[in-house]
Parts: sequence; C-alpha cells; structure tokens
Amino acid sequence: MSSPDIEVRTATPDDFDAIAAMLGVVFHYTQNPESLAVERPLHDPARGLVAVDGDQIVGSAGSFDREMAVPGGVVPCAHVTGVGVLPTHRRQGILRRMMERQLRDVAAAGREPIAALWASETAIYPRFGYGFAAPRLQLQADLTGTGLPAPAPGRLRAGSPATLRIELAKLYDELRPHRPGWSSRDDNWWNFLLLDIEAHREGATERQAVVHETPDGAVDGYAIWRVKGDWDDGGPNAEVRVSEVVAGNPDATRALWRFLFSLDLTRRLTYGLATPDEPLLHLVPEPRRLKPTLADGLWVRLVDVPAALRARAYRAPLDVVLEVTDALLPANAGRWRLTTDGTTTSCEPTTDPADLACDVLELGAAYLGGTALATLGRAGRVRELRPGALVAGDTAFGWHQAPGGMEVF
Repeated sequence: MSSPDIEVRTATPDDFDAIAAMLGVVFHYTQNPESLAVERPLHDPARGLVAVDGDQIVGSAGSFDREMAVPGGVVPCAHVTGVGVLPTHRRQGILRRMMERQLRDVAAAGREPIAALWASETAIYPRFGYGFAAPRLQLQADLTGTGLPAPAPGRLRAGSPATLRIELAKLYDELRPHRPGWSSRDDNWWNFLLLDIEAHREGATERQAVVHETPDGAVDGYAIWRVKGDWDDGGPNAEVRVSEVVAGNPDATRALWRFLFSLDLTRRLTYGLATPDEPLLHLVPEPRRLKPTLADGLWVRLVDVPAALRARAYRAPLDVVLEVTDALLPANAGRWRLTTDGTTTSCEPTTDPADLACDVLELGAAYLGGTALATLGRAGRVRELRPGALVAGDTAFGWHQAPGGMEVF
C-alpha cells in the first residue's frame, strides 16, 4: 500500500546530488565525485521523477534522451535508468507509482515509441510491460587452449581510447544504424563511457584501444580493453577484460580477436556484452573453451504500439491482426492490423478477427528480433488464433543479426 505522505514529482537540477546519494545506498556503492561530474551532463531533470518523503528523496526513476537502432531503422527511445527506492521505503508502492507515471509521461510526449532498460532484478520490470528483448553472451575464455582466429589482412594501430576517440566514434556511428540495440552516443556519452578513473579499475590497467585499418588506411574495427595482471606458481596468469569489440567486416573481426587473444602474459579473457551470434564462436578451433553463457541484456517496452511496429523493418511480408492487452497504457490495447510488404508498413486499428493474441510485453520481447515469436508461442505467451499466423509472424519479426546492448545505461 502506497503511503499518502510520499510525493512523486518531476526532478529538478538541484536534486542531482541527492538522487546520486540515494542510488548509492540502493545499489551498494560509494559515489565518486569525478564520475558524478561526468555523469551530470547526461541527465535531464525534466525526464526524471523523484519520490519525496518530507524533504528527503527516497526514490527515483529517470531516462535518457537517446536513439536506438531497431531492425531496419533507428527510433527515439526512452533509455530508462536510475530506478530505485531506499530500503526504508520499500513495499509501499513507490516504485510502481514512478514507473507507471514515467510510462504515461513518455506516451503523452508522443516522441518515443519505445522504452528500454537494463534490469537489476529481472522479476521487477515485466510488471510494467517490459519484455526480455536481447540476450547477451558472456565469454570467459581460457586462452591457453582456445586457439587463435586465423590471421587477417590489414594493420592494427594501438593507443589510448582518448587519442583514438575520433576514429572510435566515427566507426561506431557508421555501424550503429545496422546493429539492433545499439544506442546513439553524443560527446557527453563518449566522455562517460571512456571515463577511466582508478576507483573503477579493480586493480587492472588503464583502458587501452586498438583500431584495425584496411590496406588503404580506412578504420573498419576497434577494440577497447584493460588487463588485470596476475602471477601464480605456474607463471603469468593475467586476464584481458574486454569492454567493446566493434568490427565492420570479417577481416576486422578476425584481426581484433586474434590480437586480444595473443597479448603477452595473459591466460584468460572476459567479455560480457557479446551477442548470441558472436562470430568468434566460429573462428576458434575450441569454442567450448570460450565458456559462453547466456544472460539477459536489454528489456524493451512498446509505449506506442502502432508507431513502434511501423518504425522497424520486417524480414518477410506479413498481414496479421494482433490482439494486444496493455493494463498500463490503454491506448495500446485492442486489435491492430500489421501489414508490410518488406518496404512499406502500416499498423492500424481494426475490428477484424485476431490472428495472434498477446500482451504488450511479448511485443517488446520480440521487437528487436532477438526473441522469437514462435518461442513465445511455445511458452504460451503468444496465442495463435489462426493456423499459420505464428509461423508467418515469427518469420517476419526475425532479423539477420541478433540485437545487443553495447553499454549498460
């Protein structure tokens, strides 16, 4: 039961420090002043909500104004972040009030047809219509037995991320529209992502970067990593901790992974943000030694169902009537005829009989092409009301590249 004494209001610029302190308590870490100075420009108070008990901020829910690549396009997306409630105020309905108001505010603004987040606890966000949209692959490679990818043409050039930043940002922007789940990065985001203070290194080195150049000098790939040095009775036992690997073609992919796998004195490599279709799995002679495990990544919520479904491309023609339920945003509920010829897409309300029925959560899960409609059907989450509709929908909603989030926001 929500306490009537708790006010939920729009945040102000003066709330930033109090929100940061509150989130430090919620997520069990000590805020760093240098990090907060870089984070501050990212936050738009008008996009944030705070729960206030007297003069104390006891909860928050914010979002960043960024774009996200989706199959065949790029759409404005509310990047939800900083959601938490102090332990003294849990189980009072505060989180629900903030999350529901945030969705209503985003819908009312009419600019962002989808919202996305990384879930600290995965049981929380399905209650608000967020679907598990992009699994991520975690690698914990044993470099002593995995083997190396084959050599590739081109040249590698190393440096600090700061010195290579122009090349990194340029390539990222070139590839981003074609990689579902990748988010836009302005200068403030690059400042934040490349921030490298000692408190965040956990005893590892500063971040390092390398770019791959084609024979004619064009940058077509990069990697960012650090190394945690270690020695044991058997000798060197350092760990390569990879932050990003971005490659525009197979040559760059092979060259970058070969480089990362062959750093002197290293015996292990970790990478937590690979996609399930990571090419590395097919480049090494012993893929089992990569120790790949699946975890959840991006969660997506359709805020405006027809606008969101029109904004993405589809892998095959489709004509299907979707019956959608949405307990929080009633404008999404009802029957929608989704029609696409592969180039032009329409999504309009209809009274025709439904072919598929699901909640808005399932549409969010399938939206980026990373969760198959057929899988949701086998789980009983999507109901087929016309024979053949599920196969047709599954084919159209799929995509040739698995989605993935390149950074946690």
